[in-house]
Amino acid sequence: MSLIPKETVDQILAQADITEVVGDFVSLKKKGQNLWACCPFHHEKSPSFSVSPAKGIYKCFGCGKAGNSVQFIMDVEGTSFPEALKYLAKKYSIEIPEDNPDPEYAREQNERDSLFIVSDFANKHFQHNLHQHEQGGIGQSYLKQRGLGAHTIRKFELGYSLDEWSNLTDAALKAGYQQEYLEATGLTIVKEEGKKYDRFRGRVMFPIHNVSGRVVGFGARTLKTNDKKSPKYLNSPESEIYHKSNVLYGLFQAKQAIRMQDLCYMVEGYLDVLSLHQGGIENVVASSGTSLTEGQIKLIARYTQNITVLYDGDAAGIKASLRGIDLILENGLNVNVVTFPEGEDPDSYIHKVGDTAFKAYLQEHSQDFISFKTSLYAAEAKGNPVKKAEAIREIVASIAKIPDSIQRTVFFRSCSLIFDIDEQVLISEYNKMQLQGRQQPKIGSPREPETYRPVAEPEEEKPVSDEETLKRYEREIVRMLLNYPNRMLEDGLTTCQYMLEQLEDVEFRTPLYSRLLNLVKDKLCTGVVPSAEDFVNFPDQEIRTEATNLLSDPYELSHNWETHQIYVPTEVDLLSYGAERAVLRLKWRNVQLLIKTEMEKLRLVTDPSEQDRQLQVLLALKSFEKQIGDMLGIVVNK
Repeated sequence: MSLIPKETVDQILAQADITEVVGDFVSLKKKGQNLWACCPFHHEKSPSFSVSPAKGIYKCFGCGKAGNSVQFIMDVEGTSFPEALKYLAKKYSIEIPEDNPDPEYAREQNERDSLFIVSDFANKHFQHNLHQHEQGGIGQSYLKQRGLGAHTIRKFELGYSLDEWSNLTDAALKAGYQQEYLEATGLTIVKEEGKKYDRFRGRVMFPIHNVSGRVVGFGARTLKTNDKKSPKYLNSPESEIYHKSNVLYGLFQAKQAIRMQDLCYMVEGYLDVLSLHQGGIENVVASSGTSLTEGQIKLIARYTQNITVLYDGDAAGIKASLRGIDLILENGLNVNVVTFPEGEDPDSYIHKVGDTAFKAYLQEHSQDFISFKTSLYAAEAKGNPVKKAEAIREIVASIAKIPDSIQRTVFFRSCSLIFDIDEQVLISEYNKMQLQGRQQPKIGSPREPETYRPVAEPEEEKPVSDEETLKRYEREIVRMLLNYPNRMLEDGLTTCQYMLEQLEDVEFRTPLYSRLLNLVKDKLCTGVVPSAEDFVNFPDQEIRTEATNLLSDPYELSHNWETHQIYVPTEVDLLSYGAERAVLRLKWRNVQLLIKTEMEKLRLVTDPSEQDRQLQVLLALKSFEKQIGDMLGIVVNK
């Protein structure tokens, strides 16, 4: 496969707004000059993931992930550099010259990319069948019967698989796609004798998208009412790109609405999502009949901390799915519940009462999960002491999942009122559970602070090596060069000019920082002052990652200082002083290393005249060390 032209890459990088790109995956909130969110790459309760619009970079100060728009897509989607560029090109309507529909293209991609390409082909094939093939009328009749309009069908890319043995397989092979990828995605089934046929036949197709909109799998509903052997719904098997536990149906179409409304509705089936979305409730996703997983909860947590679960009016089904809600509580999200009348589900009920009445119903019948579960169990246990005791333990077990101690306190009080039981009994049961599981600290009365736990003694710090100290000083030089290359210092020189002039005879010993320094020099040799973009968009990933780290700052000065007219000098205000000291510290450490080297040489010298010469070198170096130390205000040199 040919490379994407550099001009096109530059155009993509120039147009890709880091705020927009990251904002498609997480809910960003402005704080100071940057935007912050909980990191999409690791679980955390307090936001440590920062996006700098001015520098075009992101950085998580918790797990260390960092980079530009392309790197973010690579990290969040687990895709290659070319595929990340293509994703951004599509987002910003930039045409990539090398991207042609030649069937050879499928064979030249790597394994993972090929699975995406085959899935995309199948998705377009099924859509074509629904809208263009004569058999597609069967699928269209079913969708119309379910109340779905043309706009919803197009938006969710619904399709139809022909009732033929190998319609998709034959079309894909004819177009040049390899059979191994059709098998790997589960689209084609191959028997031992070599016979191959389509997994999906005579079914309405529901493509399942990942958060960036790429098709990773399919759900399919049969339209045959007389086929008792075939399941009503059939899903794609697990593959390298499709993991049921990490996908939510409708999230790609719903994520913006979830972020805007700070709420996610959770339903069970595809048609629930489609009908609610069509009715104006776009912040809705489905677990597609599977038990809710931690991976799915983390997906939702990127956009909101609030989930409302919509239950069918089936008491047995509600009881069976309650344990999945505990997992949401354990991850620190707020959970509400809405139940529908007996025999109704979200799809049927919105068609029955209409969009406006349905929305009003959600508002009126939404209640927090703990209160809902408590009322449900209390009603079942009424008049039965044994069942009541079991119910209380069930409720306490759910409350124990909540990480926030204040919320736990509120729910203990609420539960005690509903069950008419002393609050302290519930707390005692909770503490007993914690002693058995040792998951959370024991608590006393909800009116009292949690029991004190002694803090472990800090480990004795290991001495920092000379190499690590030198690396730290070299890093500081490069950090200042990248952040303030063209900033004018007090002596009339820019930061770049001053530092490179002062360090002309100094050789960096850390390979990465030596490379970065040379890149700065090379750029200046062309008459151009290096910018942050030169490094965060650099082809080499090691350079990109380190440059992003150096350009990221976890701290920002609060605007309250300015509001109260309190002046606090910033690094820019003291840049001349900082640049001078950064250079002096590096020189000072280099001199110390030279002294150590010369001392080692002196121990090996036996000739008196050579010893004398070596001592003179050491005296000169010690004098230089003291001179720099005086300038730095260092009284005792170690």
